Amino acid sequence: MLKVGLRAKPSTAFRPLAVRGFIKTIPQPPGNIVGTVNDAYVPPPPHKLHGSLHWTSERVVAIGMAPLIMTPFVTGTSYPLVDSIMGTLLLYHCYVGFESCIIDYIPLRVYGIWHKAAIGLLGFGTLIAGYGVYIIEKTEKEGLVGVVKKLWKA
Repeated sequence: MLKVGLRAKPSTAFRPLAVRGFIKTIPQPPGNIVGTVNDAYVPPPPHKLHGSLHWTSERVVAIGMAPLIMTPFVTGTSYPLVDSIMGTLLLYHCYVGFESCIIDYIPLRVYGIWHKAAIGLLGFGTLIAGYGVYIIEKTEKEGLVGVVKKLWKA
């Protein structure tokens, strides 16, 4: 039989760092409502890298990667130009995906400097990964395709 009125104390081990006060957040108004109901809506200024153009470019890259990935496996040979384009598009695809995650889960209006730090770390990591792809292209016999073939056989 359950006793009414007794509740277990929630564990703080799994609470987000921002809730525990480790990461300072920018105070938000209740319900994130600024002003009153009678105030006119002020839309954010348009930016060419956000919205439908941004979404379309992500889809074009994702669709364009499919034939680039399949070409070496269908033909049986590796083409350096195709491999280089595939590596570049893969880096862009990963960058845009992680950037979307940062924008969704570490929003600028709440975390401020932490959002900017996350975007900066993402850019730095992408540069390091780009250098890694360059080294793979130069040292491996078949580039990225050769690495995938080795992983597939392992």
